Amino acid sequence: MTTPSTDLPLSGASAVTTVDPDVLEPFEPGTSEQYLRGRALRRYGVWYALTFVAFTAIWGGVAAVLLPNQVQLLAMAQFFTGRDAGVDLQQLTALRDAIAAGAATATADQSRLLGILATFDASRAQSLALVTSIGVAATMIVQPLIGVFSDRTRSRLGRRAPWMLVGVAIGAAFLVGVRFAPTVAVLVVLWAIAQAALNAAQAPLGATLADRIPEARRGTISGIGGLGSFVGGILGSVAAGVAFATLGLNSYFVFAALVVVIVLIFVFRVRDRSSVSLQVPPFSWKAFALGFTYALRSRDYRWVWIARILLTFGYGVSGALSFYMLQSYVKPALSQAEATTLVPLLALAGLPTTVLAIVVAGALSDRWRRRKSFVFVSSLLMAASMAIPLISPTVPGLFIQAVVAGLAFGIYTPVDQALLIDVLPDAKAAGRDLGVAGLATNLGQALGPALAGFVVALSGGYAVVWVAALVLVALAAVTILPVRVR
Repeated sequence: MTTPSTDLPLSGASAVTTVDPDVLEPFEPGTSEQYLRGRALRRYGVWYALTFVAFTAIWGGVAAVLLPNQVQLLAMAQFFTGRDAGVDLQQLTALRDAIAAGAATATADQSRLLGILATFDASRAQSLALVTSIGVAATMIVQPLIGVFSDRTRSRLGRRAPWMLVGVAIGAAFLVGVRFAPTVAVLVVLWAIAQAALNAAQAPLGATLADRIPEARRGTISGIGGLGSFVGGILGSVAAGVAFATLGLNSYFVFAALVVVIVLIFVFRVRDRSSVSLQVPPFSWKAFALGFTYALRSRDYRWVWIARILLTFGYGVSGALSFYMLQSYVKPALSQAEATTLVPLLALAGLPTTVLAIVVAGALSDRWRRRKSFVFVSSLLMAASMAIPLISPTVPGLFIQAVVAGLAFGIYTPVDQALLIDVLPDAKAAGRDLGVAGLATNLGQALGPALAGFVVALSGGYAVVWVAALVLVALAAVTILPVRVR
């Protein structure tokens, strides 16, 4: 047997080289090999990124375009009935703005319609917030559990693959079911199950980074995965915007098929070692329950975890109602068709700066051995972006905000994930502790839409949404400062 390679620091169990000098296999049976460099590392990086593309295409396309349209169609059928069924929301919103500016006076029938519009606007915002929040709440319960179970899974496909396969199969099936939801209540149930199952498949994918990539490569590979996540969200949004014009709600079928195909390719193209011989301690429900608190007892992990909640909370608040903001906040207001077309373009606007930031930030954090400063700066930059729509409630203002926030998110995504892995208190329980980290992301994402819907219903407008987002993200920047890891 050859001498172990020492040019890269290793994480986890002690390991020895295999006949392939680019791959390192641990002594512990049933655990994963690590990719040091070369073809194995490149193959993993490519398919890791593409699998994230498939998952985040759903969040970008379904959550940002298809669900808002579906909720709005259901709300329209509820509020604008009979002779009001053909009302033009764009014209009615323009009339409301003109009256507010003192440039027009409403007739009795127009006043009646404006009253319905106010109720409709609050209802659709709250309905979308409910659909989104309940789905994420279900994910919050499922994702950490899957992390723990995958750490203990014995199979010929390794620890993570079985959960990815089962999760994506269930998620895709319920995603198809979402298309046929007749009411908001049914939509909530179907989307919650679909989102929880898909996240149950995505969580083990993230754990493969801790399993197979040594510490010195994590920032770079995490950056590649972050790039895949961002590009997937944009591609999904653009594809949904284009597909909705021709396929309507049948666009759900495309996203379901895509994620199934890509996950199958990842599992069998970047195949993990068998975990049949994995040695695990006897299962204890008490240890199982307390295990979720183990990572949070670590001071550095806890601060990174709290900061992630705050940032995703603020980011979720700002983006939850973008589709409706284009119809009710910006001046002049857009039609439903125009908003469907523009939402993907807003995501696309930040692509160049985000791609550049992801690639550069991940690599620099590896080279400089610094993570915290990148996370702090990106959080401040994102907070600053939230002020732009307050100053300029226009379509150009939203585009500028998207570019600045995209830059901030591009810096934050790969480095924060690498920082979180760096502060894991137990590398052998990476699936469990990264599941708890996913809980932070999901908690922020669940709270964001809920707060946004509440703010719109309470204030009758969207400006306060941006104020709340700014404050939350600024707090995230402050919260990362106590972390002792550089």
